[in-house]
Amino acid sequence: MPVPVETFRHEGNRHTGTTLFKALGHPKSARLARDLVSELRGGGPIAVVDPDGAAEVFDAFYGLADCDIAGVYVQNVEDVGRRILGHAARPLSEIADTKATPFLARFDSRRLQQQLAAVTGDAAMRGFDDIRLPGAWLGNARNYLDPLNFATNFAFLRDQDGHHTAVRSANYWGGYGAADPELWLCLFNADGDALAEWTQPLPHANGTYQIDSREVRARFGLGPFAGSLFLHALRARGHDVVKYALDTFGDGGDVLSATHDANAWPADFYAGVPAPDDGERVVLWVQNSHPMPIPARSIGVNVMGSDDVAWLDGEIPAFATRAVDVGALAPTARWPSQLEVHAGRHFVRPRYEVIGPARTRIAHANVERTDLAADPHLPGLANRLGKGFILPMPILPPDRYRTTVLPTPMARGQHDLPLAAIAAAPDGREAARRFLGRLPRGHRSLLDVDGLVNGDLGGFGHLELVYDFADGGGADGWLHAIARYQDRETGHIAETSFGAHIFNILDVYKDEPQSYAGPPPGLTTRLFLRVGPAGTETLCHLIYAASKPWRAESDTHLILTAADGAEVATETIRIACGGSRLWRVDEVFDARARERAGENCYVLVRDTTCRLFGYHGLRTEAAFSFDHMFGF
Repeated sequence: MPVPVETFRHEGNRHTGTTLFKALGHPKSARLARDLVSELRGGGPIAVVDPDGAAEVFDAFYGLADCDIAGVYVQNVEDVGRRILGHAARPLSEIADTKATPFLARFDSRRLQQQLAAVTGDAAMRGFDDIRLPGAWLGNARNYLDPLNFATNFAFLRDQDGHHTAVRSANYWGGYGAADPELWLCLFNADGDALAEWTQPLPHANGTYQIDSREVRARFGLGPFAGSLFLHALRARGHDVVKYALDTFGDGGDVLSATHDANAWPADFYAGVPAPDDGERVVLWVQNSHPMPIPARSIGVNVMGSDDVAWLDGEIPAFATRAVDVGALAPTARWPSQLEVHAGRHFVRPRYEVIGPARTRIAHANVERTDLAADPHLPGLANRLGKGFILPMPILPPDRYRTTVLPTPMARGQHDLPLAAIAAAPDGREAARRFLGRLPRGHRSLLDVDGLVNGDLGGFGHLELVYDFADGGGADGWLHAIARYQDRETGHIAETSFGAHIFNILDVYKDEPQSYAGPPPGLTTRLFLRVGPAGTETLCHLIYAASKPWRAESDTHLILTAADGAEVATETIRIACGGSRLWRVDEVFDARARERAGENCYVLVRDTTCRLFGYHGLRTEAAFSFDHMFGF
């Protein structure tokens, strides 16, 4: 049973969050809401005023229907008679006939209260405004549901059995004019109990912050935990999502992974979860993102291409975290099969952990769209869009790393994938191209880059998946793939996944080339590269993908930035159009500059001439991590 609340809306190839579920389900508001409903249940009858259709969302979270409801009243006459909370809705003008306490299912309800007072007199009114967050938390107190008032996200935080995690990001809200933002944080354990909550000041604009599980555990005197960290950026500007890099590391040097922010919007389906290989277990970390339990058999898993869904037994409490063994649900599935997750809008984009005989790694699933169908215009747009949608992924040095790629359907209506793969050298030269055919939805076609490039790259390069309609097929622009990298020396594996975009053309198709700050086309770059702690090398692979020829070279500035946001040093690199650059922080910035930057520093990758796509990682003697970067 899915959560009866809209969590995000699709706009072209972008999905944007809605605010109501965040406001009603905020952990701090949830406590007030439970107390409010308890008080209402112990009082007399209530008259639910539901002008916006929000009462059923509140009921799903907190059980409003268990109160003594005398009637439900709506403002739009077209809604009169609709069943709401078990009652036939009545017109609001009839509320004068009841003596029940009005319950207003709306935030910022003062005007509505004034209007109702004309017919209800001095009757006390209750409602959503009773569970508002403190006014000092809000950047826009006049519009409570302003998305910037709810710049929130969840992170997976674990500190147990030698495994640790650290959230790392920057105060990019300050760069958009936020004068005094800070973080409110609440840590939940696996059962959904709040272990700790605190407010953390943020540094000056563009300065960094980190939340280290070891420090949290020591600060609050906690035992081992593996659960959800809720993050809320107070008084935010510019972005309504908390973006971050999450590093997973261990007491030993052979535990190391990197993932990115979880998306703040629970979805109906996720995909791109690999089935276990022989000798592996795949654990899906489900983080209940609402103040209501996930009912038993509400979460399911199926092998991509199959309609046979295995459902998870057992309820998951509010804000709780469960480690779901997907192999137990799909025992015959083996890599390179991939899995779909039926999530019912109960949790944010989950991480999965692959546990092998000697190593573990963590990566992300992705949102599987429910609204997309094949775009009939794409096959005929090659002349205008060139390569069109490109999914760029690094090819790490083949003499050290094996790179394999598995294309993943990421829309429920995607029946096949008509694809080609292009291997590009650092200078933009096309080193190899292979037509992959019209892959069926449940395909198991793993592309091994070793057999594609035959060493003809010049040390490293990148791979592009593009649509190829030579055998027909349909495409929707929501192309994804899992890229897996194995260190030939240590055996350690890192993997990442992402989706395709149109890159570096002036023409706009729907919302592409995508821009995160303003309308398309997005033709500039601002990427965050966190610099790892002592004892690690920080890697970065920047790809200059171009759907059609653009500027011959990038003008890319690498700005080493201290934890307080001060710029320490800048180096400029050039990347050929259609090419890439793999570099390390310690080879670009000398020891003196790195010492001046200090701990928790980062590199801002800035380019005003083109849009780059980037991947970052850390490396030790025993392990490495790798994932795509985020921008702000």
